[in-house]
Amino acid sequence: MHARASLQQRLESGLGALRLEIPAAAVGSLLGYLDLLARWNQPYNLTAVRDPAQMVTRHLLDSLAVLPQVHGATLADLGSGAGLPGIPLAIARPDLHVTLVDSNGKKARFLREAVRSLPLPNVQVEQLRVEELEGSYDCITARAFASLADMLAWGGHALNPDGVWLALKGQLEQTELAQVPPGFRVAAIHALTVPGLDAQRHVIEIRRI
Repeated sequence: MHARASLQQRLESGLGALRLEIPAAAVGSLLGYLDLLARWNQPYNLTAVRDPAQMVTRHLLDSLAVLPQVHGATLADLGSGAGLPGIPLAIARPDLHVTLVDSNGKKARFLREAVRSLPLPNVQVEQLRVEELEGSYDCITARAFASLADMLAWGGHALNPDGVWLALKGQLEQTELAQVPPGFRVAAIHALTVPGLDAQRHVIEIRRI
């Protein structure tokens, strides 16, 4: 119990530093998600981060730092892996319909279990490759699973005409920014400060031309 109280304190302090207000029930759900992640991590190898306190920083706060840039009613999280940033965003925004997309069978099984057990009625899981995703979304999130050019080539079709694509990156590579494919533009770059994380974090906001 002591460990959970300390994780809750770390999470609430980080939310305060990020100036984020989330539903009262969300803190418990976020910690429940971390419990599940820690339990499934050993057999499924979902994340290299093993320390629960570091998970709060590197998974929960790192994901939630992008919340102010999330717009619209529907979001697709491409290459979602263990559900980052999609699950923390779905917990913080229960009004947002989130689709988690990953082609890896083990990761998709974990995501389905998280949706069932937390529970997350506003989340669905699609086990498929990004280029096979159907429909279109107001917001797309993608952590650095590929270059901007590749991500947009594979998943750009799923972005609504007035939607926003949020590419979550560490350090910025100017050459990569210059290779955004035709039909898209870099609308803004947001530098993020994640409490407790001594590393560069950026959100590249991409829109259709």
